[in-house]
Amino acid sequence: MPSDLNHNYYFKNNEDAAKKLIETLPLGLLQDNETVIIAVSEGGVYFADQIAKKVYAQMDILLTEPILAPNNPELPIAMVSETEEVVMHKALIDAFGINEDYVYSEAERKYDEEILGYVYQYRKGKDLVSLKGKYVVLVDECIETGLTMMVALKSAIEKEAKNIYIATPILDRTVYQNLLTVCDGVFCPHKIKDYISIEYYYENFSALEFEEIREIIKQYEIKNKNVERKTVS
Repeated sequence: MPSDLNHNYYFKNNEDAAKKLIETLPLGLLQDNETVIIAVSEGGVYFADQIAKKVYAQMDILLTEPILAPNNPELPIAMVSETEEVVMHKALIDAFGINEDYVYSEAERKYDEEILGYVYQYRKGKDLVSLKGKYVVLVDECIETGLTMMVALKSAIEKEAKNIYIATPILDRTVYQNLLTVCDGVFCPHKIKDYISIEYYYENFSALEFEEIREIIKQYEIKNKNVERKTVS
């Protein structure tokens, strides 16, 4: 985004945002316990990687896909994850008179046609790293409605995580209050009223390319495997 003298940015760039996010985290707690950092979107991978390096933790990506309203193909009304968990935006579903059967049917289709393909692309079809009995930090580049984070939270619970935390550089203030009630902690340097879009808050925002994301995830494959082997033995 080009510089604007009349606009105050929260972050210079992704590196600055990651640094400020890490400053909010309970680093000692995460370092002293078996911790896994989970990016809940492709956009969250850079931040998850930076946190994992700081606390010497395992890291992986949880694949999710939005389920869109039948009468508005740009409006997410639910999310489905690779663990086949589904979270719905009940207010929107009720407002548009959408049948829940449609949501579950779409969730199944999205899982079969899209998520499984992403699992193969990023992990060659392998399962998500084990979360059982571990401290888990769910990370995204931002949180607007909370749908993605809620389905990730539901997935982490299903995977038997011991404690679940949420971390993001910026999120909607109302969503922040809601998330506090369903996890063990939410860490964020900036909580925004009337969230606009992620680019609005950065002087220079950049997104990772697919190959960059794949390379980051690949770097953790051996580490994740070695940790899980030690846990089993």
